[in-house]
Amino acid sequence: MKATVFVDVVDAWSYVGSVRFERAAAMYTILTGEPVEIGYRACRVPGAPTAEEVVAAARISAIELNVEEIVPADSTDAWRLLTWAMESGEAVQRELLHQLWRAHFLEGADISDSFVLASRAALAGLDLEAADGLLASNEYAEDVERQRDTAAHLGVDTTPFIVVNASRTIAGGHSQDDYLQALHRIAHGVD
Repeated sequence: MKATVFVDVVDAWSYVGSVRFERAAAMYTILTGEPVEIGYRACRVPGAPTAEEVVAAARISAIELNVEEIVPADSTDAWRLLTWAMESGEAVQRELLHQLWRAHFLEGADISDSFVLASRAALAGLDLEAADGLLASNEYAEDVERQRDTAAHLGVDTTPFIVVNASRTIAGGHSQDDYLQALHRIAHGVD
């Protein structure tokens, strides 16, 4: 099973919902033996809820948010790095995304800052100098815009927006159990 998840690095529901979906996907794999490949793509969510509105949902899922320390940031450069990271595999991209979410939502780091971004890329196992070079260029900017255009074309207006097997969608933040049930329904062709 293949899932493409449209999220944004600076959107709290993207973070909470994606963690829940990843846990559900892992549970699905344990129960069925069928792996769920997860790749992430950029989107913009106009009018997304503030992090304060997500704190209770995060707490239920044992996810910490430090809303007082959040630094507003443009996520374009973060997505350029994430797009590059995907070339090293979904696991590397996911690790970098989680590094960036922790930096933004827990540590109060400015994820539009090149030093923060390159450092997080290195923590995710990517080459620091290559990350610096990418950030000093315009590389992958068009790819990020294409991802955001695709999300807009799909009508993404809530996050996470998950496309499973290029045919079925799961929109918005749900419980881990709801995501797991959705994966089972999709696998069995049930609406």
